Amino acid sequence: MFGFMETADLAVVGLYFVLVLSIGFFVMWKSNRSTVSGYFLAGRSMTWVAIGASLFVSNIGSEHFIGLAGSGAASGFAVGAWEFNAVLLLQVLGWVFIPVYIRSGVFTMPQYLYKRYGGSRLKMYFALLFLLLYVFTKLSVDLYAGALFIRASLGWDLYLSIIILIGLTAVLTVTGGLVAVIYTDVMQAILMIGGALTLMVVGMVKVGGFEELKRRYMLASPNVTAIISSFNLSSTNTCHIHPKEDSLKMLREPTDEDVPWPGFLFGQTPASGWYWCADQVIVQRVLAAKNIAHAKGATLMAGFLKLLPMFIIVIPGMISRILFTDEVICINPEHCMQVCGSSAGCSNIAYPRLVLGILPAGLRGLMMAVMIAALMSDLDSIFNSASTIFTLDIYKHLRKAASSRELMVVGRLFVIFMVGLSIAWVPIIVEMQGGQMYLYIQEVADYLTPPVAAVFLLGIFWKRCNEQGAFYGGLLGSMLGTIRLILAFVYQAPDCDQPDTRPSFIRNVHYMYVATVLFWSTIITAVVVSLLTPALPKEYTRSTTFWSLKDLDNIKSSQADESNKIENRTVSECNGSTTCTDKSDCNRKDTDGIELVLLMPGSDDSKSLCSPSNIEALTTNDGYLNGQTSVDQETKEEPQLERSKFWKLFDCICGLKNYDVTNTVAINTVEDGRICREMLQESPRIKILLNIGLVAVLSSGISMFIYFSL
Repeated sequence: MFGFMETADLAVVGLYFVLVLSIGFFVMWKSNRSTVSGYFLAGRSMTWVAIGASLFVSNIGSEHFIGLAGSGAASGFAVGAWEFNAVLLLQVLGWVFIPVYIRSGVFTMPQYLYKRYGGSRLKMYFALLFLLLYVFTKLSVDLYAGALFIRASLGWDLYLSIIILIGLTAVLTVTGGLVAVIYTDVMQAILMIGGALTLMVVGMVKVGGFEELKRRYMLASPNVTAIISSFNLSSTNTCHIHPKEDSLKMLREPTDEDVPWPGFLFGQTPASGWYWCADQVIVQRVLAAKNIAHAKGATLMAGFLKLLPMFIIVIPGMISRILFTDEVICINPEHCMQVCGSSAGCSNIAYPRLVLGILPAGLRGLMMAVMIAALMSDLDSIFNSASTIFTLDIYKHLRKAASSRELMVVGRLFVIFMVGLSIAWVPIIVEMQGGQMYLYIQEVADYLTPPVAAVFLLGIFWKRCNEQGAFYGGLLGSMLGTIRLILAFVYQAPDCDQPDTRPSFIRNVHYMYVATVLFWSTIITAVVVSLLTPALPKEYTRSTTFWSLKDLDNIKSSQADESNKIENRTVSECNGSTTCTDKSDCNRKDTDGIELVLLMPGSDDSKSLCSPSNIEALTTNDGYLNGQTSVDQETKEEPQLERSKFWKLFDCICGLKNYDVTNTVAINTVEDGRICREMLQESPRIKILLNIGLVAVLSSGISMFIYFSL
């Protein structure tokens, strides 16, 4: 479409692939991938730098380079509001939500709902909702945006390029788990920021600086006469060819079609709150932190990094409009089809057009690698998080006695299943016009996620909210949102040169206002139903609300109760003795008929593990199969089965160390309270430094909002 990459560019792209795969496989062999905690939460050993970088690149996918830059070219600064809003919401995640999640001891967000409200219907409903959102929104957008850039740059077949990229990403995810994902994300963050900054600087030099950018952008309208003549168009109608008068403002009038400020504050912010505070892709990375200090440090780092997309993505999109006006801003659907193959508009080509138009050989390859980095980082994040939800919230619910090995294998196989589903979804993506895709995804999120955000907020802050209130409130909001989403697809916006005959409530009501109604209707319904039905027992809110973090005595009391229960059960099963010389003597059955055992820590201490003085030792991370409290149906030594070379190779690649396929282990993914309490401890000095960083990040985000909105 715009020319092909040269040999130097292809060499840079090839070097990038070698580097990413080398880092991924090196980390894969060094990390612990044979356990639930090791594979899904990186063994909770990650530092703030790695998590902060991973948060950034997990969010900034190829759809950001295509979509944000395209929106910048079409409407100016407005789309940057999402990025600055994320700066603030990330700190809400670090200071409010993550401490509660850690205290609750959960792997996934549906697990939190289960522990907070009780019952399985909320957990299963939201688990399925999250998977649907991942497959049919995030994956589809990423694949389309990445394919658009690759086809423009290399001329590769669309399906071939997508299959190769998905395959490489899946290899890292299946074999390495979250550790490989996070460490490759760190390298990709450096590459992504460096390449995008390079393009921004070169573009700024081309247009003459920031002030000149603003002046020239407002004058960037296509030459209609020349276009009609050169493209031999049958239609001379034009639409949306001039920049809007408020293009240089971020938050706009209440009736604006892009970012109406009331809708953004009261509707879009709750919807974005779900993504940043309750979406598995984001939260799973922060839960991999060593402790709460590293988790908060990661959100601070990610907050500072989220200041960059406005400058390295949105503004380059505006530069592209200035330099390549007649291509980026097509004058009517006929012209758009000839330029980019989409009748809805060609603003999505703004970023790749700028890359291929102003960068020399070599640097074009660098930016190609940046786009591939964005696509792969987003895909590996989705694959890993989706496999976590499916394995621990759906599969384990259906097979409560699943072994640790079985869960590991199922998690990897589900990634492969998602790869196949993603490839099968490609023809549908091709049929959907690119100019509408990004807008549709924004609507999908705002129609489906506000009820989820409301349920999480009520769970965190209001102890009185019960399962009935959360379920029926979420159900009402989801039903209303689904109906509105269906209507949006039925009554699609016409081409820009055609009259709009849609019903007025669809044509004139912005989706952000719909999100506002969904959010508050969910909250009101949940509050009313909760007040009309019995309150939950205290154990459901003892460790699952924000207020429980304020009462350390309550936390210690909760841990003491848990220890006493373990002690009493152990003593009774050991025939009245307070010592156990053989771990097999301590087997017992819980109410579900599953035999429990207190696993032996890896030490030579001969003291009793069942005595009160040594109950704490039972919760040591290293002493557990997967870093969690474990349930064993059979603790006696089983003879290892003879395995074929194929299965030995499979175990080696996937990092599975437990070869005993006859041993059934039901993994309890709710962590021991003592470990969670230790993770929440902060030294006074670290707390002061983190709070100073918090003030700096919040001030920066608010300042950016004010500067770009005045």
